[in-house]
Amino acid sequence: MSTTLIIRGGTVHDGTGGPGRAADVVIENDRIVAIGPGLARDDQDAEILDATGLAVAPGFVNVLSHSYFTLERDGRGLSDLYQGVTTQIFGEGISIGPFTPEIRAELEATRDAGDPELVWDRLSEFLAHLETKGVVQNVASFVGAHNLRMIGAGADDRPMTEAELAKVTGILDEELADGALGIGSALIYPPGTFASTDELVALSTVIAKRGGMYISHMRSEGDHFLEAVDELIEIGRRAGVHAEIYHLKAAGRHNWPKMAQAIERVEAARATGQPVTADIYPYLAGQTSLGASIPPDFHDGGHEALAARLADPAERARIREAVVTPSPRWENLYLAAGGADGVMLLPDPNGPAAKYRGLSLQQAADADSQDPVEMLCRLVEQEPSLSAMYFMMDEDVLRSALRNPWVSVGSDAQTFATEAPYSDGATHPRSYGTFARILGRYVREESLLSLPEAVRRMTSLPAGNLGLRDRGVLAPGNYADVIAFDPGTVADRATYEEPHQYAVGMQHVVVNGTVALAGGVPTGNLPGRALRRGQ
Repeated sequence: MSTTLIIRGGTVHDGTGGPGRAADVVIENDRIVAIGPGLARDDQDAEILDATGLAVAPGFVNVLSHSYFTLERDGRGLSDLYQGVTTQIFGEGISIGPFTPEIRAELEATRDAGDPELVWDRLSEFLAHLETKGVVQNVASFVGAHNLRMIGAGADDRPMTEAELAKVTGILDEELADGALGIGSALIYPPGTFASTDELVALSTVIAKRGGMYISHMRSEGDHFLEAVDELIEIGRRAGVHAEIYHLKAAGRHNWPKMAQAIERVEAARATGQPVTADIYPYLAGQTSLGASIPPDFHDGGHEALAARLADPAERARIREAVVTPSPRWENLYLAAGGADGVMLLPDPNGPAAKYRGLSLQQAADADSQDPVEMLCRLVEQEPSLSAMYFMMDEDVLRSALRNPWVSVGSDAQTFATEAPYSDGATHPRSYGTFARILGRYVREESLLSLPEAVRRMTSLPAGNLGLRDRGVLAPGNYADVIAFDPGTVADRATYEEPHQYAVGMQHVVVNGTVALAGGVPTGNLPGRALRRGQ
């Protein structure tokens, strides 16, 4: 039975970057069938969403989401739904498949309470599971380069053998055939950091044959930022593949001037016809594990090997010295944040370090009369998955990155809800505010981007880069992922101190033709689908 939905009376920004126009959007089942003025007058049987005074746009594509487990627990995806996100993209470094027993063991060691048992062997199986279980947003994923390293060389700091690389490329090709978007690497984290440029080119050559993308948290965003940009461009050029920089940033005060040179390098590559793009989140702090402040060499062999080194007084002394020493071999987040004062702790609220939540590492150390680097080692011992925010970036540098027409948007975060138990989770404000902050701060308040251009950056640009067919643009025949928001009030409310606050201004969200948010209120519908590249 055919169902008709009409979004009436809004100003349509179709995702192409052109000016908005007054029009209704007519949807039948999961597709847009017409866009134009006055289309709502004659259909008495249609469901009507009133968009008077609102901007109507394609649903936003979250290029970098870590919501695989939070959506599995709670398919409502509310922190992103209230911002108009209709598609979540996973796979920075690690993906939920392909798995080996070793990858399962490593992930299970850091699982949060309520995370699912890892019963899947392949990435495509997990995505299909989410769709069957019920999620509000569409889901798609890259294959994690971390997974591929573990399948080939385990957690060891060594090159893969020819036989190992052949095995890995075969598995990668199978995942790509099943719809994976490409490879997502995270080269500051072990074992991903152990991969050479040549290895990444070999893997990316497999992607190129399937039309996928290589996307990377580069080897450095700080002291070796420019060399890392050069490596990403080289990988893309040699493999003949589209390459994208995850969360483009310059970390550490002395590295901020490098952003202009990084942009010049990307522009130079693009001028030759090479597809190179980037994405960004609009905040000055990053978030990752506190353990990432310990150099990769000490992670060689995995979590158990790091724990053994921390328990050895001589090795612990070496770790402490390495944390405060600049090195050309690894990304020193502790120093990039300016030391312990720039590191904000986000421990598990039910874990052994819960009392330090919201404190800087320096404040926690002072409270226990402890040296801050010794405190860091102690906390990593107590809670290996303890998360932290690192305040490393500059607002003007962020603006200079965001201005570029090839930069899209990703939250680099999980989805949450503001009620318990979901609101107990430690998180960054980007979980709740990334897309609303773009529209409120950088469009309405600062006019850094026009509204049509901001919509393009969060819709057709990422959808096209990712190969998501018939999405990202409002046009007859395309899938009906459509949102309507008030451009005069849309804004983020989440802060570093109080992150669990929904964004405001989003009125309607439609996913695959089904209303997920109406009049600013979630409907409870879970119409998201597992998406495949090119389909």
